[in-house]
Amino acid sequence: MRKIQFFDTTLRDGEQTPGVNFNTKEKVQIALQLEKWGIDVIEAGFPIASPGDFEAVQAIAQQVKKTTVTGLARCQKKDIDRAHEALKDAVNPQIHVFLATSNIHMQYKLKMTKEEVLASITEHVSYARSLFEKVQFSPEDASRSDHDFLLKAVQTAIDAGATIINIPDTVGYSNPTEYGALFKFLIENIQSEREITFSSHCHDDLGMATANALAAIENGANRVEGAVNGIGERAGNTALEEVALALAIRKDFYQCETQIVLNETKRTSELVSRLSGIPVPKNKAIVGDNAYAHESGIHQDGVLKNPETYEIITPTLVGVTQNSLPLGKLSGRHAFTSKLEELGYQLDEADSKEAFKRFKSLADKKKQITDKDLVALLADQYREETEQYKLADVQVQYSSNGYQGAIVSIIDEENQTKVASKIGSGSIQAIYNTIDELFQQNPDLTEYEIQAITGGEDAQAEVRVTLVDSETNTEFRGIGVDFDVLQASAKAYVQASNHFKQAK
Repeated sequence: MRKIQFFDTTLRDGEQTPGVNFNTKEKVQIALQLEKWGIDVIEAGFPIASPGDFEAVQAIAQQVKKTTVTGLARCQKKDIDRAHEALKDAVNPQIHVFLATSNIHMQYKLKMTKEEVLASITEHVSYARSLFEKVQFSPEDASRSDHDFLLKAVQTAIDAGATIINIPDTVGYSNPTEYGALFKFLIENIQSEREITFSSHCHDDLGMATANALAAIENGANRVEGAVNGIGERAGNTALEEVALALAIRKDFYQCETQIVLNETKRTSELVSRLSGIPVPKNKAIVGDNAYAHESGIHQDGVLKNPETYEIITPTLVGVTQNSLPLGKLSGRHAFTSKLEELGYQLDEADSKEAFKRFKSLADKKKQITDKDLVALLADQYREETEQYKLADVQVQYSSNGYQGAIVSIIDEENQTKVASKIGSGSIQAIYNTIDELFQQNPDLTEYEIQAITGGEDAQAEVRVTLVDSETNTEFRGIGVDFDVLQASAKAYVQASNHFKQAK
């Protein structure tokens, strides 16, 4: 069977989701889980974009052992040099060079002629090839490019040394018939003595990203690009978990195989969801909570008689289980560390000690600790390490005339404690008004969501908030986890406020 490679851009294009901002430790943990999931190529970031992006790409390149690690670069030598520096320690480095080829991009964004675009491709792909054995070229906005010129651009990149050609549907404009035909046209007409890998990169603006990616595979593509849970710019990218399961369940039709470890799918999805702050919709294909639930009496009757009547995917196939962590307050460090490794975490000595300390504190309050509790614990730890301002204490009390009063203290970047007090119509509003006073900010709270991480009376509350800067319309997300709903709400708001203040 034909082997389909999976190229994950969760850490690059996925991070372009409004309000998503992974720190380096979070990116490394996601990358290690992607490797465990079976991803062939991890696009770790855009090294020249910022010092943080460079640091993350470098850290991932140093820690990933098998998977190819790639960095994005424009057709500029400074971009290519920066990517080369970031990836020099990678076991399998690759560079991803791009330049737009559609008329609207060339005229208004690049302000370049077709001849200038072709010359730039020749110069910069050749230069990239002198530094990297694996060079991928993407003609940005390929699906809206003139087909004859697109073929020239692709051929130019191949002649200059590219061995991987990615065809992006950058704005989610195409449909399966058109997109599949575009791959067929290019594959039939390129000239190369070397084997060329063709790859899809689709956006979901019209809701066809997964269908387009599968159409590309039907028409000769051997690589698919996308992101976990479909996160990304605007409506997001192709959801890789959807493509993986489509190829597995319908192997009879696609006649393809991958190296994706299917039972790591749910765990990968949950990790990305928690660290990105983007919840997975309950009705989301493959990884949503309702994907394997049956409400209708007719469906329930059929499933009880034979699950295959209404289930084409068994929950265990993608790793949907209810396994709890058999650890408690008497558990030792070794058992705790082993469980973390099983969940895909590799912590250094300092982080491991801090995590174990938090685990012991959690075990004193909670009878049964689940995998979800542990992931939440570590996510909280990573976030706090990068926050300039940390929540110290929250007090709420009833005030006159039906109002609630809140006293909140935070610790600033100079380790000084700041305290403020405000009132509100309810406890949450009072706390948030007080935090706004401490941060000297006035954002719009557009989303407030609360849910229990697990079932039971000792479940922890998880609160997610989204703040919007009314001047720039920029979103900032925060997550807080605690047994107390008010404490979790305050944590989430402080986390989002940190991002808000840093942006300001």
